[in-house]
Amino acid sequence: MADQYDVIVLGSGPGGYVAAIRCAQLGLKTAIVERENLGGICLNWGCIPTKALLRSAEVLHYMEHADAYGLVAAGEAKADLGKVVARSRAVAKQLNQGVTHLMKKNKIAVHMGTGALTAKDRIKVTGADGKATELAAKHIIVATGARARDLPFAKADGERIWTYRHAMTPKAMPTELLVIGSGAIGIEFASFYNDMGAKVTVVEMVDRIVPVEDAEISDALAKSLTKQGITIHAGAGVESLKSDGQGIAATIKMKDGKSAEHRFSHCIVAVGIVPNTENIGLDTLGVAMDRGFVKIDAMCRTNVPGIWAIGDIGPPPWLAHKASHEGIIAAEAIAQALGNKDVHPHAMDVTNIPGCTYCHPQVASVGLTEAKAKEAGHEVRVGKFPFIGNGKAIALGEVEGFVKTVFDAKTGELLGAHMIGAEVTELIQGYTVGKTAELVEQDFQETIFPHPTLSEAMHESVLAAYGKVIHI
Repeated sequence: MADQYDVIVLGSGPGGYVAAIRCAQLGLKTAIVERENLGGICLNWGCIPTKALLRSAEVLHYMEHADAYGLVAAGEAKADLGKVVARSRAVAKQLNQGVTHLMKKNKIAVHMGTGALTAKDRIKVTGADGKATELAAKHIIVATGARARDLPFAKADGERIWTYRHAMTPKAMPTELLVIGSGAIGIEFASFYNDMGAKVTVVEMVDRIVPVEDAEISDALAKSLTKQGITIHAGAGVESLKSDGQGIAATIKMKDGKSAEHRFSHCIVAVGIVPNTENIGLDTLGVAMDRGFVKIDAMCRTNVPGIWAIGDIGPPPWLAHKASHEGIIAAEAIAQALGNKDVHPHAMDVTNIPGCTYCHPQVASVGLTEAKAKEAGHEVRVGKFPFIGNGKAIALGEVEGFVKTVFDAKTGELLGAHMIGAEVTELIQGYTVGKTAELVEQDFQETIFPHPTLSEAMHESVLAAYGKVIHI
């Protein structure tokens, strides 16, 4: 006899565990299935522990530049890689325990093991001991996430060729590091290991780094990272990658078409993700796919009634906070389908999803780039304000970077906001709230920003778009 639930969530990452909690809040009998760690990749091996690593690198950076703040540090600033990694793992463990507590608090049944759908309302869970349990529910939310994509000619071995997971718990400190791919993951690790003392080279196939960002942001970040000592090859590709006992031999084809072999101690491959949709029964049930990713509607429904999908197994952008929001949407849509008239799920506007890269300097954005806005047919007004004109940034010694806003010239709609500099990953939410609330330029202009704060640069950027900037 199968254990009966209203909802079963397969996968406990930031999409899965949030969906389970919301289902439980709505009075649904809920179970969650996890094969490894509650909290999934993001909490245990992704978003959170990488930020702990980057925080250590940031503190080291400030220690090395103590004299700029009138301070004297005793002795040479050094990093103990083992302790840095241990701190990162401790942070992940603490949050894993937090998710465990949340499951108990919300009376969610946790089934540890590998889950697979055997019918549209059945999941078989196989534990580490080989014993199987059958669970049943009218609604199943699939939230199995994704894994790092390997290069077809060089699979990660954990010794010299790493994915992000290996890079978080390195067996040795790289001396010369090759990073393939300049998305958020690649750039964050490039920034971390550069601050930790490695000589870092980044190779990106597109003609600029962080290619999803506004072109001006990409250019500014490239200049900053180059100034910090990172070598960047944009418009280039790795043709071959071979590991030996001494390191890595990489053949890199540069933008000019010439190829040459370069040697490195280690390599991080950050060239995208592969959805974890194999061997979980989706194909057998006829769930519609697109190159391995699950097709869903605005409420996260698949084409098979009762089966839902959220997070990195669905369409982009593949971000933890998007997965969490989808978890809420799916949970509320399920509750509504089961007769709850008090919930009103709404579709998500992907242009209101912020993106953040936690390198040094930080990068954050929401909405359309200037180029994309013009491609979409908008006549735009663009404002920019540099942090060098912001009093708080000067006091912090963090004057690098700027804020850029893109408005529709006819309606005043905020189409996009793009930022590079200190703490912009915290600041971007101001624009995200405004964009979600459909505020126009006048609303931003008439908002009083506290002084002195970095957020004043956000205000000035809006003013600059309309010829009213004050401090430059």
